[in-house]
Amino acid sequence: MNVSIGMTLQAGAWGGGNRFGKALADHLMANGHQVSFDLRSRELDIILLAEPDRTRKISAYDHADILRYLLFKNHRALVVHRINNTSEARDDPEKRFNRYRIRANRVADHTVFVSQWVHDRYREAGFGDRPVTVILNGADADTWRCSPKARDARLRLVTHHWSTNPNKGIDLYLQLDALLATPPWNERLTFTYIGNLPPGTEFRHARHVPPLSGQPLVEELCRHDIYLTASRCEAGPNHLLEGALCGLPLLYPDSGSMPEYAAGFGLEYTSDTLAATLTRMLDEFPAWQERIRAFPHTAERMCQNYTALFAALLANRPDIIAARRHWRSPLWLARTLLRAGGQS
Repeated sequence: MNVSIGMTLQAGAWGGGNRFGKALADHLMANGHQVSFDLRSRELDIILLAEPDRTRKISAYDHADILRYLLFKNHRALVVHRINNTSEARDDPEKRFNRYRIRANRVADHTVFVSQWVHDRYREAGFGDRPVTVILNGADADTWRCSPKARDARLRLVTHHWSTNPNKGIDLYLQLDALLATPPWNERLTFTYIGNLPPGTEFRHARHVPPLSGQPLVEELCRHDIYLTASRCEAGPNHLLEGALCGLPLLYPDSGSMPEYAAGFGLEYTSDTLAATLTRMLDEFPAWQERIRAFPHTAERMCQNYTALFAALLANRPDIIAARRHWRSPLWLARTLLRAGGQS
C-alpha cells in the first residue's frame, strides 16, 4: 500500500507524536509499503491526518489540503484521522481544541483514538456516530529495556516529564517529597524527578535530574525500581509506557487513559491513598516486578494494529467512498477549501 503520514518528523526528542510517526513509517517500509509525508503522489491509498492545525511544527498538511487532494488529484485515497490529545489535557474548558478537530474530522473516512477515554471526551464534545477504532500507543521495546539489577535497601521511584503543565501532577510529587522526610518512608523509598519543574518549584528530599532523552534517559530510568506518574487527563501516556517497558512496576492515578494502559501492571492511587498504596507496592514488589515483564504496549504491536486497519479499510474501499458525507455539506466544503492556516 502507499501511505502518506501527515507529519513533519523532527530530529531528536520531540514528544510521543513524533515517536509514533517514526515508528509507523519504519514499520510500514520494513514490510514493503511505500511511505511519504506529503500529498504529492497521485497514487496514495491511505492518508493519515495526524495534526490538522498547520501552526504546529509537527503538522505536514491539514484537512483542507486533504480535501483538495481528494477533489483534484485522487478521490480513491482513504483518510484516517488519528486523534491523540484533548481539551481536558490542555486546560481548555471551552473545548475549542476538541471542536476544531471534530470539524477537521469531516474529511476522514475513519478515526483512530489513542484510548477509549479520548473517544469518550470527543463524543461529549459532539463527535457523533462515526467509524472509529481505538489503538493504544506503544513504545519501542528494544530501546526501553533494562538489564537485571541488584535491589537496594530502599526502593527507588522515578518519573519523567518535559512539560511543566500543572496537569503533569507536580502537587502530588511535592506531596511525596514531604512524605520522604518522615519515617518509615525515608528508610524505605527514594524518588527521582527527571525533567523540567514549574518555575519556583524545588524538592527538599527528592532528587531532581534535568531533562534527558535517548540513551541517557534509558540509563537513568534503569537505575530505579518503580515508575510513578501523577499526570492527569493523559490521552495516551508515553512516559508511562517507557517506564513500564524498562521493567518498572507502575503507580498511577485514576485519570485519563491511565487505567487503560496500566491496569494489571501496577497499583492505582489517589492523593488520599498515596501512602497506603506505597505500602502495598513495597509489600508486593516482587510479584509486580514479575508481572511487568508481560507489559504488552509496544510500538511493534501498535504498528501492526495500524497496518491491519489500513488493509481492512482498503479491502472495503468502494463502500467507504460511497458512504462519504463531506460531499453532502456544501457550506463546510466551501469554507474548508477557502480556509488558510490553522488554529487549535
